[in-house]
Amino acid sequence: MAGSETHHVLPLPVFEKPVKLLIVVAPYYRDIADDLIAGAKATIESCSASWDLVEVPGALEVPSAIAMAERQANFDGYIALGCVIRGETTHYDTVCNDSSRGLMLLGLQGACIGNGILTVENREQAVVRAAPDGQDKGGGAAAAALHLIALSRRWSGQRKGMGFKPVDEFRVAGKTEA
Repeated sequence: MAGSETHHVLPLPVFEKPVKLLIVVAPYYRDIADDLIAGAKATIESCSASWDLVEVPGALEVPSAIAMAERQANFDGYIALGCVIRGETTHYDTVCNDSSRGLMLLGLQGACIGNGILTVENREQAVVRAAPDGQDKGGGAAAAALHLIALSRRWSGQRKGMGFKPVDEFRVAGKTEA
């Protein structure tokens, strides 16, 4: 049972320059979304970062909104929030898989995203996972985005090159020139 497990949680990063995040939420289940947002905001603010919030109709629209913001706005990272509760049809599988895949593809392209879209069997599971004083998955998604931003900043400016090793000398037809 996940509720009785203990997990290691990384300490939140410390930033020298300001950090701005975009929270993108699908508020289909408003009470659950509000708890996820509260947890995310608390974590963001504990790092002295700032945030904006936008709402989209459903979990499938979250990756699209993040992709638009990544292209057209100036955010350091993103927090994807929402809840998908299993129903009687296969729509659940489509929404879970495609929203997750969309976020992963954006992440692989360099966007710093914390995925807090809950995928659960029932409302009770969602309530426990969303509660800021429970599993706080909104806060966890914010922490994930903040950690990715810290890594991105750490590695920015570092380039591996194109596979060529630097040469101290220029060689021409077997002769060395300094």
